[in-house]
Amino acid sequence: MALLEICCYSLECAVTAQAHGADRIELCAAPKEGGLTPSYGVLKSVSKAVTIPVHPIIRPRGGDFCYSTGEFNAMLEDIALVKQLGFPGLVTGLLDEDGHIDMPRMRQIMAAAQGMAVTFHRAFDMCVNPQQAFENLAELGVARVLTSGQQATAEKGISLIKELKAQSGVPIIMAGAGVRAANLETFLQAGVFELHSSAGKWLPSPMRYRNTGLSMSTEAEADEYSRYGVDGESVAEMKAIIERYCR
Repeated sequence: MALLEICCYSLECAVTAQAHGADRIELCAAPKEGGLTPSYGVLKSVSKAVTIPVHPIIRPRGGDFCYSTGEFNAMLEDIALVKQLGFPGLVTGLLDEDGHIDMPRMRQIMAAAQGMAVTFHRAFDMCVNPQQAFENLAELGVARVLTSGQQATAEKGISLIKELKAQSGVPIIMAGAGVRAANLETFLQAGVFELHSSAGKWLPSPMRYRNTGLSMSTEAEADEYSRYGVDGESVAEMKAIIERYCR
């Protein structure tokens, strides 16, 4: 049976994803940054409200995946917290200055996360040599790799995804970036049975009063009156496609 992971940015998103058939949740903050470590309050509330597996992302900032000493130490503290809260897995990734897997630091990550399933996220898509990186991650004991096949979308990167899938059964390859109901069977037919989707949409703010003349963002054009949410109908549609395919 294929597995559907939904990327969620709030308690509400996580509850919606679970209610509509998600098998696992990647829990993040900051959708415009591509996902950052969620707050303690969000972590705790989701751990109480959601019964399917939840894997929080451990990512201290947006941008590249080459971290300072201070940022890396913060990541280790966050791993200790999510482990203490009882999450079964986490999502993270580190590269060195030359675009290789940062093996010394990833070994520390794996030791800190012992007993948890570690997903190496799309930092993989920024590495210089995906085949070598995949071998390195297998050596580390990473559970899975989330990848778009080093392309803008997983559909465009399907060739590399299939190549990595054939390279070894471990780590598991999970396709992500632009995975939707319309292209889901492309991945299933390629033998990719872990699928990652945001199933998201931007929702209007409920605020009636709006001061549209300024923004709290560094991006002057940012819309302060929209928020990102999981589209439950999209989750249910993808789950139905998977169930039909896997009968």
